[in-house]
Amino acid sequence: MSLFDQKALLMSIHPFDLLSERMIEKLMTQMDITYYPTDTILIAPRVRAESLYIIIKGIVNESIDGELQNVYGERDSFDANALIYGNTQSTFSVAEDLICYELPKEAFLNLLQDVESFQNYFMQDFITKHQNLKERQHQNELTPFMVARVDELYLHAPCFVDASQSILSALRTMAEQNAKVILVREGEINGIVTDTNLREKVLLAGKSSDDAIGEIATYGLITIERSDFLFNALLLFTKYSVKRLVVVEGNKIVGILEQLDLLSHFANHTHLIAASIERATSIDELHSIQRSILQVVRSLTSKGVRVRYVSKLVSELNAKVYRKVYEMVLPKALQEKCALIVMGSEGRGEQVLRTDQDNALIIRDGEDESVFEPYMMQLNENLLRLGFPKCSGNVMVSNPYWRRSVTGYKKLISEWIATLNEETLMGLSIFLDAHCVAGDVTLLEECQSYLLESFEGRNDVMAHLAKATLAFETPLSMFSGFVLGRSGHESELDIKKGGIFAIVHGIRVLALEHKIGVTNTTERIKELNNSGIFDKRFASELIEAYDTLLSIRLRSMLSQKQGEEENYINPKLLNKADKDLLKDAFKIVNTFKKFLTYHFHLGMVV
Repeated sequence: MSLFDQKALLMSIHPFDLLSERMIEKLMTQMDITYYPTDTILIAPRVRAESLYIIIKGIVNESIDGELQNVYGERDSFDANALIYGNTQSTFSVAEDLICYELPKEAFLNLLQDVESFQNYFMQDFITKHQNLKERQHQNELTPFMVARVDELYLHAPCFVDASQSILSALRTMAEQNAKVILVREGEINGIVTDTNLREKVLLAGKSSDDAIGEIATYGLITIERSDFLFNALLLFTKYSVKRLVVVEGNKIVGILEQLDLLSHFANHTHLIAASIERATSIDELHSIQRSILQVVRSLTSKGVRVRYVSKLVSELNAKVYRKVYEMVLPKALQEKCALIVMGSEGRGEQVLRTDQDNALIIRDGEDESVFEPYMMQLNENLLRLGFPKCSGNVMVSNPYWRRSVTGYKKLISEWIATLNEETLMGLSIFLDAHCVAGDVTLLEECQSYLLESFEGRNDVMAHLAKATLAFETPLSMFSGFVLGRSGHESELDIKKGGIFAIVHGIRVLALEHKIGVTNTTERIKELNNSGIFDKRFASELIEAYDTLLSIRLRSMLSQKQGEEENYINPKLLNKADKDLLKDAFKIVNTFKKFLTYHFHLGMVV
């Protein structure tokens, strides 16, 4: 290997890429290239670490008491901790003939002392380490979704008129300012007039141009802060099916963000999917749209967009699909007499790829429940055709158990709380994540209010609910190795049972205890932090750990073949960065379980 190749290799390895060329050249004078045959012990509890090893070729195994912990390959380095702390519990042995760089201990420690960014990589806290590692994974195509803000785009100047001004006069003001919309001020309230308002309320309704502009304005502006991320603007465009957002700074309107300007910046086709769903007139048309949603997921994931943002976007698109199917199936006269709700990951806004359906129908009291049955059977069939898999637990609108009146649900909630068996606790847990996607949302709100009132002083029920978080062991050994081979998967671990479920369910029960209305897990954690249940640091660690688990699971699901079990992960197929992230996430899961055990006195729950 030439000196030029050595330098290029070092500069491509993190964190050495943080160093200047001059520092790299200095390091090269201090390092040796060495060879070790298979089975050589490099570092062990009784073999002191004297160098940092950087692998050029070969494989090194790290084990503790004979249990394999990590496998290091080309471009990996080890073991900084042994050099920093002077001891280790691990044994590093050559598994395949090794060619490597050796950086002497003294040179390594001097580098830590002299270069802060280098030191941070090896000694940073959990949150910083996770954020930096994730950023590094996508550095070569860092997505504008992660860094671009609203104020970086061209914002159209707002065109203000008084509500008493005539429509004709307001249009002249609009033309003079070359504006696309009119903002209407009526005292302290602001409204907006768009082409749609003019077409539907003036041209089609035959209104006079001398009438006041305020009479045709739409009030209740959809706004976004100018310092907010553009990705959140994309979410709002998708959710509300609007063509522009009003940009504010505090309480002041500072501009108009047009959808076309945003889309030209992102070159993303999400708006086309949303528009296609709105225009669809048949199930076949909706079916052809589903492939586009998967393509969006793949595209955003490959660009490094955090999975919680991807899931928000996909949830908005899925909600539009649910609403469209609901409108296609149910006669208009019945649509406001019931509420279609989704539960589970869909209800939490956390479903990215299609998993089991979890949906239900709440019917207004006094209505004939049997009338809704054939329509809900058809709705369920249509969702199956669209790729929403049938729920193995039959939690679907086609099941009469999940299709009842408001009073019927109140009775069911009371039965759940009184029974305390596994089946009823599961039903209660599912319902806690309910979110209305079509129909009369007040029906769900009435049931949720009853649910919260029913839990007043029922710490016994909450403790039984919380104990489910301990049902599955975290697949991490005492020495931070992965525990594999459960449930017949010899080389894999169940990432959902091992980590995701504990966070989701534990946070769900804490949210119930403190009457937090949001259903999204990350938002629940933030609200719990605001309520003082967690300190900010632990809340951030939980969010970071949860994001890590979801991200690794999603990437695994995207790479799987049809029919493979989606929750099983083979750690050996992960790169070292993902292995480290996963181990750290499992450690946070264990800490959270200890918190729940103490908080709900789970040791006393039979």
